[in-house]
Amino acid sequence: MATYDILIADDHPLFRSALHQAVTLGLGPDVRLVEVASIAELEARLTEKADWDLVLLDLNMPGAYGFSGLVLLRGQYPQIPVVMVSAQEEASVMVKSREFGASGFIPKSSDLSVIQEAVRKVLDGDVFWPPQAFEAVSVSDEAKAASDGLASLTPQQFRVLTMVCEGLLNKQIAYELSVSEATIKAHVTAIFRKLNVRTRTQAALLLQQLESISS
Repeated sequence: MATYDILIADDHPLFRSALHQAVTLGLGPDVRLVEVASIAELEARLTEKADWDLVLLDLNMPGAYGFSGLVLLRGQYPQIPVVMVSAQEEASVMVKSREFGASGFIPKSSDLSVIQEAVRKVLDGDVFWPPQAFEAVSVSDEAKAASDGLASLTPQQFRVLTMVCEGLLNKQIAYELSVSEATIKAHVTAIFRKLNVRTRTQAALLLQQLESISS
C-alpha cells in the first residue's frame, strides 16, 4: 500500500488533533502526518521536504494575510495539492480558494466522514468542493493581480514583505532574519518590482487584497 505524507497547518491545537484523528481513522496506517502551527513552520517543513502528498491549510494562520499562504504555496510548490480548511464558510471564501489554486475546501463544521472523503478524493488526484464554491461570486482584478504577484515571490521575499507590511524598517528586518541590511534592501527592490508597486504602503495595500475576502 502507498504511504501518504500529509502536512496539517492550523494554529488551533484542538482542531489539528481533530483533523489528525479524522485522517488517521480514514487512511489507517498508510499515512504519516506532521502538524505545524504557523506559516513559518510550514515553510520550514517544505524546505526540508518538497514531496508532500497533501497540505491541509487553515485560512487564518499566523504569518499569513488571508489567502497569501495558499498563493505562496501554489507559487512555490505547485506540485503539492492544498485543501483549505476554515471556519469561514461563506461562498466568497470558497470561490476565492478555488480561484487561487486550492484543490478543495473543508468547512470546519464538517463531520469526520466529510473530512475523510475530501482527503481521499484529493489524494486520488480529484478535487473536493462544497456546492457554494460554484456560486456566482466575482474575484476582483486587483485580487487576481495581487495573487499573481505574490505567487512569484520566494519564501524569503514573502517573509520580508509581511514584515514590511507590519511596519518594520529594513534594519529591523535584517536583525530578525540575521542577514545584512543590504540584503533586505535588495529583497525589497525585487519585491516591489515583482508586485509592480513603488512604496511600502502600496505593497501593504496589495497584500490586503488577499485578506478579508468576505463580500
